[in-house]
This record gives sequence, C-alpha cells and structure tokens, in this order.
Amino acid sequence: MCMAEETLYESLTSREERARAGGPPRHHEKNRAAGKLFVRERLRLLLDDGLEAEDGLLANCLAEDLPADGVVTGLGRIHGRPVAVMANDSTVKAGSWGWRTVEKIIRIQETAEKLRIPLVYLVDSAGARITDQIEMFPGRRGAGRIFYNQVRLSGMVPQVCVLFGPSAAGGAYIPAFCDVVIMVEGNASMYLGSPRMAEMVIGEKVSLEEMGGARMHCSVSGCGDVLARDEYEAIASARSYLSYLPSHWEESPPAAAPCDPKPFDRPLSAVIPENQNAPFNMFEVIDRLIDAGSWYEIKRLFAPEIITGFGRVYGQVVGIVANQPRVKGGVLFVDSADKAARFITLCDAFNIPLVFLADVPGFMIGTKVERAGIIRHGAKLIAAVSEARVPKVSVIVRKAYGAGLYAMAGPAFESDCTLAFPTAQIAVMGPEAAVNAVYSNKIQELPEAMRQQFVEEKRAEYRQDIDIYRLASELVVDGVIHPDRMRTEIATRLSLYRTKHLEFGRRRHPVYPV
Repeated sequence: MCMAEETLYESLTSREERARAGGPPRHHEKNRAAGKLFVRERLRLLLDDGLEAEDGLLANCLAEDLPADGVVTGLGRIHGRPVAVMANDSTVKAGSWGWRTVEKIIRIQETAEKLRIPLVYLVDSAGARITDQIEMFPGRRGAGRIFYNQVRLSGMVPQVCVLFGPSAAGGAYIPAFCDVVIMVEGNASMYLGSPRMAEMVIGEKVSLEEMGGARMHCSVSGCGDVLARDEYEAIASARSYLSYLPSHWEESPPAAAPCDPKPFDRPLSAVIPENQNAPFNMFEVIDRLIDAGSWYEIKRLFAPEIITGFGRVYGQVVGIVANQPRVKGGVLFVDSADKAARFITLCDAFNIPLVFLADVPGFMIGTKVERAGIIRHGAKLIAAVSEARVPKVSVIVRKAYGAGLYAMAGPAFESDCTLAFPTAQIAVMGPEAAVNAVYSNKIQELPEAMRQQFVEEKRAEYRQDIDIYRLASELVVDGVIHPDRMRTEIATRLSLYRTKHLEFGRRRHPVYPV
C-alpha cells in the first residue's frame, strides 16, 4: 500500500471515529452529570447486538462541530427481530436539526416502511437550528415530511418514542404521532413553547416541569404513556413493549411460553363484593387472568379510573380494558374515554385481541364534564369499540350501566361473546337511581314513615327485572360463568376466535367524533 493510499484510509478512520465520538467533552460531561447516557450507549442497551447497520455516519463531516449531523440512524435487532432506529445526539448542538438531520430521519422512516419493521425514536433534541431553517423547515423534504411519514406509518408498523430530554416546538410532534411515549422523569420534556417563550408572548411564568415535564405529561395531559425512573428503565420498557407487538400490521403478535398466573390466597369469587357500590381492586381480576409477570400497563398515571395494558393468557398477547371501581367508582370521564379509545385503536391496528372487564356505572354527568365535551369524547370511545375488528370478549364483572355498556363492548358492538359473572347487572341505570327517577313524586307524596319500605320494594322489583339469569334467558349475554373459570373460558374462546374476519363498511373513512 502506497503512502497516499494509507493516508486516505487513515483519513476515513479518523472521520468515522470523530463522527462516532459525538460532541465536545464538555457536553458529554454535562449529560453525565444529569444522569444522561451517550446516544451510542443508549443504542447498545436498546439493541440485541448494537447498531448493525448505520446510515449517514459521515453526514456533514466537512463541518468540524457537527458529527453525524447530530443524529444516529440505522438498523439493529430487538428480541431477534429487525428494527429501525433514529437517535438524537444531544452532545451535538443539543441534538438540534439541520437539513441533513431531517434527511436522515426521513430516510430511516422510508426504510422502516420498505422493510415493514418497527421504528424506534430515541428523542433528545432542542428542535430546529434556526440558522438552517430555510434548508430544513419548509420544503418537500423538510421537517414537516417527518410528521407526514409518521402519519403514513401509523398502524402499518409500530412506532415507539423514548424521550430522554427535550422534544421542543415542532419536534414535539414526533412523540405525539408515536404509538407509545416513554418519558424519563426529571429529564424528558415536550412543549410547543418554552417557559421563556411563554413569559415573553403571554406573560405566563411557569417552570419547565409544569409546562412540559415527564410527570405532568404522564399524569395530566396524557401525552406520555410510561414514566421511567431513569434511562435504563426507559430502554428496558421499550424493549418490553415491542415484545407484545408484531413487526407490522399483517403479522400476529409474538407468542411466548405459557405460564400460570401468580398465586393467590383466595379465589376470584371471594374478591368481588356483592354490593354493587363497594369498591374493590380490578387488578385482582386482571392478575388472575394473565400469565404471571406479563403485565405491561399503558398510561398508568393518567385517568386511572380505567385500566389499559397488555398481558398474556397462556402465552398469547391480549389487550385489556378494565374499569377500576376503586378510583372514582370506575365512572368514565373525558380523559378515560380518550385513554381507552386510543388503546383499543392500537390493539386493533396490530391484531391484538381485546378483553373488556366491565364494572362501570356509566359516563360522568354534570356541567363541568358537559362543557369539556363528554358526549364527544364518549362517542370517540364508542366509535373505537365499534370499529375494532380483532376478537373481542366482554366480561361483565359486576355492573354495566347506561352507555358504559356500549363503551365496554356490550352485545351490540360485535363482541364475539358477552360473558357475565353471577354478580353482574346490566341496566340503563342502577336500582337506586332508577327508583328515584321513576317514583320521585310518589315517594314525596308518601308519609315519611312509609318511604323507606316503598323504596326498598321497588328496588327489589327492579333487581328482579335486570337479574342476570333473566338476561341470559333472553340471550342478552352469551353465558354466565363462575369467576374462577374466567381464565380458562377466555383463553378457550380467544383460541377459537383467531380466524375472525370482519369488514366494517366500505367507505373512504369515517367522520371521527374528535
């Protein structure tokens, strides 16, 4: 090898090493002090064998201060299956976007579509470089194309966002368009306008955490799905999430080895109170249904009156939507309707059967929720239930009143079966409310000494009218089952429903109630 050739190869090696090293040492030190890992360490933890193929390593290599143009893109594997990744390098100009950054992101999105594989976004970016805005912002392959592609990929391949730092301004739409958003507490944030901008434009003084912090988004706005204590937990959560999802929409979810539920010291039949208004923990039902250790909850901190998450039943993935009677009585609010609707849509997109565990008094009433659009949000949930074409099993655990029955995939909503426990009641409203609605004037006319007896008699008559065995006799429910047989019954039915094929109307798309 001649001296000139040796110098060329040394130059290549030097450029590659400089690109992989990221930004200057002071930025690495600052990140370490904040508990943040270097982007390539994040990828090493996320992927089985690290980044196996990298694209655009030498992007902007002629600029001394922009190694890889601040973003790493390429391919690797998670649980042995190929995935595409996009990862901001916050040691390079705070992970900001230039036109080459944008082009790399667009290209990896196109690769994910062509290969039909999941796309994981590791986000830690201050947003657009204002100095490059003409080149990277407005054009046909400008930043807007990233979000266009995300919408195009939605429901086609899984899109996962792990948010380690800021996702600012327009960049905040990357997590918004992903299927799941995992946020690191204390460091992750997303916002359209920074606190400084808010103070300047609208005169509001607010902290970054209040404006767009991880805990706020995971508990108040609902923009975040999983709150992680640190980056290690966030990355492990992303790997776990993808273990429930197929690589693309025409595949089935990956199966795992079946195992028993975790052991309990009392049967499910002893857990559920006969009193319809007495609170109990719906997780006691879920834990007896799913394989031990298989629970992955979505939006645990947001609208906890409804529970959404993945589990496995004899190794097969299911999506679970369950009312939580120990939180606000399990009543459905605006946020709980949105939470359940989005989760149902996610499961339906990726062929994950749905199990509904209903103990719902209905939707909340009153001026506050009406002004917040409870009817519109409730319609969104009912639309999602209606459109879901995957196998659906609805179990009435204790009660399903009013439109709550519809929201929990009642008989009219193409559930493949509606099952009920002997404790179940299905009605327009509960006995107490019904008697008051029908006999309010009569009750007021009676002498006070006779009112209680009259009310109790009418409530007893009403309970007979909605008796679960009468509803089974009239084929309203498909079966009344003992709670302790729930797991076996649901597993058997889901295995038989795998060949389900349902077309939901021929049209361009519905007019969504959003």
